[in-house]
Amino acid sequence: MSREQRAKVDTILRQPRPEGPQPVEAIRAGFRAMMAQMIIPDDIRTTETALGDRPAVLVEPVDGPRSGTILYFHGGAYVFGSPQTALSLTGNLVARTGFRSLSVDYRLAPEHPFPAAIDDALSAYRALLDSGEDPAAIAFAGDSAGGGLTVTTCLAARDAGLPLPAAIVAFSPSLDATRTGESMDTKEGIDPIFTRDSLAHTGAMYLAGQDPHQYLLSPAVLADASGFPPMLLQAGTNEVLLDDSTRMAARARAAGVDVILDITADVPHVFQAFAGVLDEADQALDRAALFLTQQLAPPTAR
Repeated sequence: MSREQRAKVDTILRQPRPEGPQPVEAIRAGFRAMMAQMIIPDDIRTTETALGDRPAVLVEPVDGPRSGTILYFHGGAYVFGSPQTALSLTGNLVARTGFRSLSVDYRLAPEHPFPAAIDDALSAYRALLDSGEDPAAIAFAGDSAGGGLTVTTCLAARDAGLPLPAAIVAFSPSLDATRTGESMDTKEGIDPIFTRDSLAHTGAMYLAGQDPHQYLLSPAVLADASGFPPMLLQAGTNEVLLDDSTRMAARARAAGVDVILDITADVPHVFQAFAGVLDEADQALDRAALFLTQQLAPPTAR
């Protein structure tokens, strides 16, 4: 682990930004530019496709995938981001596991507020099941808002009477629209990306006036996780959303769910995207890959 690497990433994330709330197109463009700097593995191939009624990106190993599918939900506060901005994450998971990944281009707020993202994620999962995919061979994975979708899509699938996937992997998930976690205040200023104000700005776009005290908006404080598959929640100590993961893990554990809460010191929100730059990112992705390969056992091993 390298103090110098962590300092470099922190400096990158603290680059000067315009003062005050930014228009949504400026936010989206800035995020695309930042994520375009991330390192994407060479030994993968990507294909534009569709899943349900939404575009998606299929990510596969160049030598062909093994049996198993990672249904991936990208981050971006439900307002920005795309399957392309998440390629450093999906690409590294695919390269490390040999599974294929389908990354969903779900609708974004403010044009499409809650629950559009959840509806699209659930539709994508239905499409996988309708194609004959075994739910025991599917894992949900995602980062930030997409990490939140791994949980809320499971809740929506359970509500709809669908079989649940075999596993959940969430990188720095956003799981509490009420923003009541202690880390919202204790990590203010330590977090190089988010502030309470910046999250309120994008959060208002997604909420569109709805009460955040709903289990599909704040599962870390309101959801019943009974029957959930094994979960891996990864977060860093330098993020205001840290307590979203710690409280979700506690709720899931209380509901009898197998949970791994994996916290890395002195790293920021979705630090895994810095694979190839930050040792902790590569190590966390190795742990996530191991978890996925353990949970998505081949048919003969079940």
